Amino acid sequence: MAEPTLEHGFEPHDAASNSKLNWLRAGVLGANDGIVSIAALVVGVAAATSDPAVILLTGIAALAAGAISMALGEYVSVSSQRDSEKAWVNKERRELEMFPEEELEELVALYEAKGLKPETARRVAVEMTEVDALKTHLDVELGIDQDELTNPLHAAISSAIAFTVGALLPLLAVLLTPEPFKIAATVAASLLALALTGGIGAYIGGAPVPRAILRVTIGGALALAVTYFIGSLLGGGAAI
Repeated sequence: MAEPTLEHGFEPHDAASNSKLNWLRAGVLGANDGIVSIAALVVGVAAATSDPAVILLTGIAALAAGAISMALGEYVSVSSQRDSEKAWVNKERRELEMFPEEELEELVALYEAKGLKPETARRVAVEMTEVDALKTHLDVELGIDQDELTNPLHAAISSAIAFTVGALLPLLAVLLTPEPFKIAATVAASLLALALTGGIGAYIGGAPVPRAILRVTIGGALALAVTYFIGSLLGGGAAI
C-alpha cells in the first residue's frame, strides 16, 4: 500500500517561520518597486534623449532617492508597529499582575471561542498560564511574540537593498544595450523581471501565480508606456 503524500506544500507553523516569510515577501515587493520605478524613468528619459550621461545621472539619482525613501518609509512604519507591540506587551504584563483571575477567565473564553469544550479550555488555560502566562496571552489575544518583535533597522536596510537590486536591472539594460535597442531591451528585461518577482511573491504567499504574473506585468507595461509617451513628447518638443 502506497504511503499518502502531502499535496498542500510548505506551511509555516511558528512565529519565526512567518517572520522569515514576511521578510521575503517584503524583499520581493521592494525589488518590484525598484524595477518599475527606475525602468519607467529611464525609458521615459531614453525616449527624450539618447545622451548616456543624462540617462546615467537620472537613473543613479532616482535609484538613490528611491532606496532612501523606501528605507525611511519602512523604518518609520515598522518603528510605529514595534512601539505599538511594546505597548501591548507592557499593558498585558500589568493586567496579569493586577488581575490574574480575570485574565485567566479571559483566556478560558478565548480558548472556548476557538472551539474547545469549556472543561478542556479551562485545563489548557491553566496549564499554559503555569508555563508562561504573558507569552500565552500575547499569542492568543494579540497574535504576537515578545521575542519576535519587528526590527525597524533591519526592515529599512532590507527594503533599501531590495529596491537597489531591482533598480539596477533596468538601469544596466538601458546603459549597456546598443542605441537602436536600448528601450526595447530595457522594457523586455524589466517585464521579465517583474513577472519573476510577481510569481515568486505569489508563490510565497500561496496566491495564484499566473494571475499575479499577469497583474504585475500589465501594470509595469502601462507604467513604461506612459513614461515613454511623455518622454517622446518632451523630447520632440525640445528638438523643435
